[in-house]
Amino acid sequence: MNWVNKLLPPKIKRADGQRKSALPEGLWCKCPNCEAVLYTADLDANMQVCPKCNHHHRVKARARLDMLLDAHGRVEIGAEVRPKDALKFVDSRPYPVRLEEAQKQTSETDSLVVMQGSIQAEPAVVACFEFEFMGGSMGSVLGERFVRGVRAAIENKCGFVCITASGGARMQEGLFSLMQMAKTTASISELARHGLPFITVLTDPTMGGVSASFAFVGDVVIAEPNALVGFAGPRVIEQTVREKLPEGFQRAEFLLEKGAIDMIVDRKALRDELSSLLRLLRKEPVSS
Repeated sequence: MNWVNKLLPPKIKRADGQRKSALPEGLWCKCPNCEAVLYTADLDANMQVCPKCNHHHRVKARARLDMLLDAHGRVEIGAEVRPKDALKFVDSRPYPVRLEEAQKQTSETDSLVVMQGSIQAEPAVVACFEFEFMGGSMGSVLGERFVRGVRAAIENKCGFVCITASGGARMQEGLFSLMQMAKTTASISELARHGLPFITVLTDPTMGGVSASFAFVGDVVIAEPNALVGFAGPRVIEQTVREKLPEGFQRAEFLLEKGAIDMIVDRKALRDELSSLLRLLRKEPVSS
């Protein structure tokens, strides 16, 4: 009998194997900005915004759509469009393997989810990036779903909202990916021809080909607080120009100061702001 058994009362028996914690995983998390330890349920209730420092955590596409769209009358657009490996591309791993891993990790088939619905009873089509799917990269499927979303907005005579979170073009699709920059931007001009509003919401991060195409051509360009928005990353730019960049360079507040975006809106106020803007741009009365 070892010393542990001697200390334990005779009626108490230890379970075989390693004891597992009674607390479930994911109960607590740490804010990456202020490092405060947060109760996950409280963070979810606060729309993934840190109650200590107001840092806006990254949000999954469907969770964000749940935050914005009314609960009833939602229709997903373009879900049947799936990615293909037209180039038979291989880097460190084949492209189909990367796709399969991303699909298992996110439960999405590609990096954009498009839904038709309403925001506070105002009809709208909302496209939302899933950053966890290969960094929200823009490929052929994203471009096709985006265009179908625009067409649905035109057919239903409603506004189109796009919430971006992307590292840029998808390298594994080569030129097909770059073509989506022109394809998506051209579809926006068709939306404008019908007199319908296009609003972009830039979230952290919005980079590369997405920022260089449709992200900044909205009738109103909104950003979340402290979102990283630009083409190349700050470190790449510093290494290229060999100069130290200003504090907060490529952050939403810096872009607002320089006139690159129209407004910064807290996530908790975004639903109200979007519904008001959509009504205003469609020349409908805005409730006080």
